[in-house]
Amino acid sequence: MIRSISALMFVSFSATTLSAETFSADVWADNWFEMRIDGAQVAEDSVPITTERSFNAESFAFVANPPFVIGLVAKDFRENDTGLEYIGTPRQQMGDGGVIVQIRDSSGEIVAVSDDSWRCLTIHMAPLDKSCETVVDPAAGVGACGFDISKEPEGWDESGFDASGWPMAEVYSEQEVSPRGGYDQIDWAEEAALIWGPDLEQSNTILCRYEVE
Repeated sequence: MIRSISALMFVSFSATTLSAETFSADVWADNWFEMRIDGAQVAEDSVPITTERSFNAESFAFVANPPFVIGLVAKDFRENDTGLEYIGTPRQQMGDGGVIVQIRDSSGEIVAVSDDSWRCLTIHMAPLDKSCETVVDPAAGVGACGFDISKEPEGWDESGFDASGWPMAEVYSEQEVSPRGGYDQIDWAEEAALIWGPDLEQSNTILCRYEVE
């Protein structure tokens, strides 16, 4: 289901606003995203991540002064730090994520798309052993259900942050992600790609960064 954030979201980046420009963005995420521009939030997924099968598309506008940094927080649903969902039911499993982004300037020209030039850091990975998926009564941090969590690095979504040590985004096919819930209602640029961390199932929270010149 595609949703539109109709209110234009204005962000002040400097005292000089004469060069500010309105940009439009389309984002599809499984399950949830937040977008920041130079560290300031401009959009958040309108469907709570706790909603079952909460993948959906959002379209919104923001104002920025180029150059600027896109900071994208993307999360796949997990019940707890095991990284699993539907725990204790026959559907107990690892979820899988995926996100795609495109941004156009005021003339309609594409200025950014998600692809393997983005830097994406996984800050929640679980389970570390995929056999956790079949464990009866799984407990986070026990046996196969280990996890790795880190905090958001300070200033990671702002200009000047050194992300050269971050991994490049992994690109996945539509067959691997199976995007639904509004994905087909967006006219995606040919170069826009579905991206995620190094593993669709184990990478639960990722931070993705891209600089728009």
